[in-house]
Amino acid sequence: MNALSDLLSPDEIAASLPSKADFRPFPTIERRDAWEQLPADLRTSIIAEGEAYLGFEWPRLTAAMYMEFLRNGNRTRYDGPYHKRRRAVTSLALAECIENEGRFLDDLVDGVWLIAEETSWVISAHNRMFQRRRPDLPDVSAVPGIDLFALETGGLFAWLHYLLRPALNRIHPLIDERIVHEVRRRILEPYLLRDDCWWMGIAGREKRLNNWTPWCTSNCLAAFLLVEEDAGRRLQAVRKSLASLDRFLAEHPADGGCDEGPGYWNKSGGSLFDCLELLYGATGGRFDPFAEPLVRNIGAYIHKAHIHGDFFLNFADGPPRIAVEGDLAYRYGKRIGDGNLTALGSAFHRALGPEGWKKMKFLSFLRVLPALFNYAAIDGDPAAPAFSRDVWMDGIQVMAARESEAPDRGLYVAMKGGHNEESHNHNDVGHFVLYADGLPVLVDVGVEEYTARTFGAERYDIWTMQSAYHSVPTINGVMQRNGSRFRAAHASYEAAPDASRLTLELASAYPPEAGIASWSRTCRLVRCPQAAVELAERFAFADPSACRFTLNYVACCRPDADPAGAIVFRRDGRPALRMEYDAGQFAANVETIELEDRKLKHSWGERLYRIVLTPRNAVPQGGFTIRFLKA
Repeated sequence: MNALSDLLSPDEIAASLPSKADFRPFPTIERRDAWEQLPADLRTSIIAEGEAYLGFEWPRLTAAMYMEFLRNGNRTRYDGPYHKRRRAVTSLALAECIENEGRFLDDLVDGVWLIAEETSWVISAHNRMFQRRRPDLPDVSAVPGIDLFALETGGLFAWLHYLLRPALNRIHPLIDERIVHEVRRRILEPYLLRDDCWWMGIAGREKRLNNWTPWCTSNCLAAFLLVEEDAGRRLQAVRKSLASLDRFLAEHPADGGCDEGPGYWNKSGGSLFDCLELLYGATGGRFDPFAEPLVRNIGAYIHKAHIHGDFFLNFADGPPRIAVEGDLAYRYGKRIGDGNLTALGSAFHRALGPEGWKKMKFLSFLRVLPALFNYAAIDGDPAAPAFSRDVWMDGIQVMAARESEAPDRGLYVAMKGGHNEESHNHNDVGHFVLYADGLPVLVDVGVEEYTARTFGAERYDIWTMQSAYHSVPTINGVMQRNGSRFRAAHASYEAAPDASRLTLELASAYPPEAGIASWSRTCRLVRCPQAAVELAERFAFADPSACRFTLNYVACCRPDADPAGAIVFRRDGRPALRMEYDAGQFAANVETIELEDRKLKHSWGERLYRIVLTPRNAVPQGGFTIRFLKA
């Protein structure tokens, strides 16, 4: 695509950018007409949320809590209260903007002062990225690091300055001065000074970029546009932001696919939109990249990955169920002229209603303000989302096919190729998921709560990352290996009205000790005369005397094995899916996985099931086929 940096020359950007005083993206607290015209049920929801924080007992953040991450890997005991402080401040600020009577200001100022007094805004899990010397505690003598949440906090403070400055000044002028001081010291100055933050894509160019780049950049842009008064520094920040986004887009698959999964699209593709929309608005529409095919494809990805309801195609670390921010999807769809994306946004907007803004995982003004001020417009656009019968994204090698375009009827299957060094990677080349009537049966487990192990050297010691807990074979006792050279080969995709299929060569996803010369897997959805998913396996071993394997499948529905060669998966006691195999060739074993992790329990309940098929005697010569049908 055309580089974002080339859409406008530096002189054109400078001429287009408004001054700080003229940048008015949303109504401030003084614009009473705008705040009072918000829908009554939305205003009631905002006030109620603010009232929940009146007299709030602000949680403590201690040095011992910060050091826990490098002591024992736990990050939640610091992250939890850290994020509660920021959510409380945002909720109190919104309530004051609605009511404008000063009732929420004292609690708001207490929260602002506490956050301003924090030694570092970088969370404990990220500090080692920016601080080489003793990163278990922040080093006050170093240039401040700027991670995702330092920038979220900087964005929060910048919006407080923009929205509430007159109200804060009525309490004490030093409050807003402190807000601006902290944004300058912790965000604006380090951003212009540092090139060594990996997510900028400037130094250390061997590191692959991910959602951090647009997410961090969106808050940088907001902070500079809302706080920085010097025109030269504003221009410098915009140009640096565009360089980072260009690097991010240069690495992005042309099909728009997010290899981190739909759970990360919100802060990957969604944050890219935040950046582009900020600059589109700031330049009066002169900066307009929304016709670029890659920008359009990145937006379209999220509706292509939609299965049914709040279920999305969750490879890698993403969860299976996500709440799409309806306003975000709707606005992105409007900008790029994608009716399916606007309809998806409208559907989630209607489903969540006036309480939907509270569902945002990180309650950022950059998202919540447009969600409030576009609320009525989306309410008046009740389009229903459409579902594609076939999806193929060749850049990330993901196919999806459904029996019919009705999302709650029939079979749905998706399979991935790719490689084993994707962002938030699992060793899962050739893995597939299968749904029946819009609900999951064979699944991608996802990831447990993040700890130090999740992003450290022990990542692939975690069972959820291993290929044995994905629906791929284990060959001669050897699982797939992590690394970019362990990848699918010879992808071949075909879609037709009666059937759709993807064929992948998987041997290259395994190390040499697996002893496999070829393992070709074809996943085929047959629509007629009888709907079925067929998994055809064809293989050749390097040494015919060493040719053992097991086939792994992970299910969220209870499997009942029939010795005659069938497994029936039951949901709430009722048959959902039937798996057929040759009982003369394979023996089936079912392992119950009792879940202890809170995050996995939220996705799947108390347990999952791993089904392992093992050849009884001689390995089937040439190959075999496993079939799945609705029960």
